[in-house]
Parts: sequence; C-alpha cells; structure tokens
Amino acid sequence: MDKLKYAAQVEKWDVFEIEIQGKAEGNPFTDYEIQGVFTGKNETVTVDGFYDGDGIYRVRFMPSFEGEYSFKVTGSFLEEEYEGGFTVTAPSKGNHGPVRVANTYHFAYEDGTPYYSIGTTCYVWNLQSDELIEQTFETLKNSAFNKIRFCVFPKHYDYNLGEPRSYPYEGTPMDSSVLTKENFLEYTGKTEGNHWDFTRFNPKHFQHIEKCILRLRDMGIEADLIVMHPYDRWGFAQMTKEQDALYWKYVLARFSAYRNMWWSLANEYDLFDHKAVEDWEGYAKIICEKDPYHHLRSIHNCHAFYDHNRPWITHCSIQRQDLYKSSELVNEWREKYQKPVVLDEIAYEGNIQHGWGNISGEELTRRFWEAACRGGYPGHGETYMNDKDILWWSHGGTLHGESYKRFKLLHDIMCETPGIGLRPYENSGWDEICAVPEETTQKMKKVKDYYLIYFSFMRPSFREYYFDDETRFQVKVIDTWNMTVEDRGVFKGKFKVELPGKPYMAIQIKKIQ
Repeated sequence: MDKLKYAAQVEKWDVFEIEIQGKAEGNPFTDYEIQGVFTGKNETVTVDGFYDGDGIYRVRFMPSFEGEYSFKVTGSFLEEEYEGGFTVTAPSKGNHGPVRVANTYHFAYEDGTPYYSIGTTCYVWNLQSDELIEQTFETLKNSAFNKIRFCVFPKHYDYNLGEPRSYPYEGTPMDSSVLTKENFLEYTGKTEGNHWDFTRFNPKHFQHIEKCILRLRDMGIEADLIVMHPYDRWGFAQMTKEQDALYWKYVLARFSAYRNMWWSLANEYDLFDHKAVEDWEGYAKIICEKDPYHHLRSIHNCHAFYDHNRPWITHCSIQRQDLYKSSELVNEWREKYQKPVVLDEIAYEGNIQHGWGNISGEELTRRFWEAACRGGYPGHGETYMNDKDILWWSHGGTLHGESYKRFKLLHDIMCETPGIGLRPYENSGWDEICAVPEETTQKMKKVKDYYLIYFSFMRPSFREYYFDDETRFQVKVIDTWNMTVEDRGVFKGKFKVELPGKPYMAIQIKKIQ
C-alpha cells in the first residue's frame, strides 16, 4: 500500500486531502504531530493534520485560488517529509466559497454572491439512525433552509433521553436504562458511570459528522457547528482545560477545510457551571490560530449575552431574553454591536410545555419577516409533541408545522434586495416596519430605489404613499401567510395601495430605472 495518497486536482474552495500511513503505536492522538504547508501563487497556508485511526493520518486544505500548488507534510508521525503538487481548477456551479461578513451587517459568499440566512435548529439530528437522518435530508431538500445548527456532542435534555449512534471518545457511557422522563434532571451534569479516555478520539464519530457536512455542502446548506453545550450526562461538558484544548484542535484540524463551516463555540454558554469567560476566550484564541480560512465565529446565550463586541466574534448569535420581544430588538442590537444579527432562537413553533417551544406558525413567520425587515436574520425550530418523542428541534426527521412552508417566499423577496442586505428605514412611519437596501444612507437623496414594508399583526385596508412627482414605482402586495404576490402595477406621485385588512401583509415598492 502506498504511504501517500492525494488527488491530482481539486476545485477552488473544495477539500484537498492528503492521506498518509504513519505510526500507530502508543497514542497517535497525542504522541505525534503532523502539519502541512500549502503554497500557491497567491497564498501559503499552514494547517494541522490529524490521526484518523488504523494507522492513517490526514491533512486537509481548502485552496482559495486557482492554479498550481505545492505542499510539504512534516511531523513526528513519520521519519521523513513528503512533498508533492496539485492543480486547483475553477469552482463548479453552486460553489461560491465560504460565507463572509459583508456590508457590516450582512453576509456574502467569497465570490460576492449575497447570502441570506434562513436557518433552522436541529441539535443532534446527525447522531440519529440512518433512517431518521435520511428523513432529515429529504426534509431539508424540500425546504428553504440554507443553514442548520447542530452539535458534535450528544445532548441530554427533555425528549433527548436516548443514546446517540456514536460517541466522540473511546470508552463506555453510564447505564442509560435508569433514565426516565421524570428523573432525567438528576443525571444532568453527572459524570459517575462514564468511562472515557479523553485523550483518544473515536474517528468513526467524526467521520460520520463529516459525511453529514459534505452532504449539506452539496445541498447549499451551511453547517453551523455547535462545538460545546451544557446539556450533558456523559461528562463532555466537564472536561479539563487541557482536554478541551485537545478536542478543539482535533475538531479544527478535521472540519476547517469544509467551505460551509460556521463555528458556534457554544449553545447557551452561560449555563456551563465549570467555565468562565477566560475559558471561552481561550477557545476563541485556538480557533483564530488553527482555522486559517477564518470561518464565521459566534457564541450563543441562554440568559446573559456574551460581549458580541469582542473582535473574534464575526456575528451575533442571539437567543431572545424577553418573553415577548425578539425581532423587535434587532435595531438595537445592530446599533450596539455593528455586526450581523442572527436570531438563532426566537422561540419555536410547537406545543411542548416550555414557553420557548410553543408559539404558533403564524407568530414564528411574523418574527421572521419582522427580523428580516429590521436587517437581521431569523432562525427556525419546531417542537411538536408526538408519541415517539421525535422533535425536529433535536432529532430532525419530518416537519409538522406551518411556518417553514412560508420561508421560501421570504428568501425570494430578500434575494431581490438591490446590493447586499436590508436595513430598517429611519424615515418610515411609526406604524409600519419599512426596510431599504443597506447601502442607502440618510445622507443620500430622499427617494430610495427600493422599499419593503411589513405590517405584522396590523391590518390596514389601504396605505397612501408619496415620494415625488416624477419617480415611477412598481408596486406589489405580498400576503406572507398565504404566500401570494400580487402585482399592482406602476405608480408615481401620490398613490394609494389597497390592502385586504388582515394581518401579515407586506408591500414591495421598487423604483423603475
């Protein structure tokens, strides 16, 4: 068997992988190092490799330019160095590169294509059975979702009492047969009964997650990976700083080269009993050092916001703090943090006992439209009770609600925005939510090229508008719940738009060039 394997070419922003046979004695996860240096005409990138079991080491690289590249692989895992070369070809259709922050408050792929996030939360869908995972992919294929939040570690919480398909470490878990719906809280944070070697990863666990990430990538869906979370009965949330650091470096070495990666340091960071702010800052430092591609980075709250002004945070990942207000606060958060605002949890459509998981489809749809018109990016989740306790928010599978059916229309409308991104229009009336393109400012001319006006739960039967006497506008009326768009024609001067007098209506006014 050849010690060294790699492809002769790879497309731009794809994964170039080198596979090498190396030392397997001792503990290859900690005893040996492997590193790759990749050099092209426009970049030189140094990355860590990792041990993948069975004597195999891998080094992965995502090229950002086309052309010829060379590489050198070094480390104590072998007695020699390896060198080689490969060609980077043009990206294929649908490959726009990783998502970046654009226009301060928004996102675009690296090739400049705007990215409008329509996200969903599905914490451990990737750790379910093959059958349930396939159902999840089928549901995603038939939805508007282009981002999904999910975990590396399994999750212990209401409706999450089963064991995952695999574990991230070698060892054995506690006996879960003692768990019931009534006593599950007794086992939260417990470590007794678990027997893990936190210096030896289980490669099959990570290989499976990689397959999920690749399939998401090929579907045009960003993988918002939650690297740590507090809902734990296996001891993963109570690891030492040294164990955490080893875990972070392994995750970064394995996943960084995938272009659809986003790093979420934690789900509800403030519920960790054993971690302080300096711990999270330490993990952020590891990301900034070990991810040469600078994927998007965030940290998510339960009660108290992290300081989203920290320079390593690329965008705000927000869970609402108020029982009623969520999207209504986007203006405030934009002004405070000067970064994209992603509302990853604004309550879920469903009917469980918890207040975060029992709002209606109409209300979640309203929050989506209001957040978008205020210049933010809302997130979806669904928590409907069922006999098998399979809830989309955690397990994936199929969706039973109504809100997700309405998001494609919103995404289509967002994609019609001139330039990149919407922002709240300060000069609009107090009784409407009006968005204009982000690049327009108060210093520019009064008449804008584009207005998107949302009426939320208000029910006007008509609205009158006047911008000037000359500019011609195309006017459309949008029923955001019934998913209809009615072209009302071209207007100028003072004009009246008739409305049906029911909630969830919007008006799109676009200047005719």
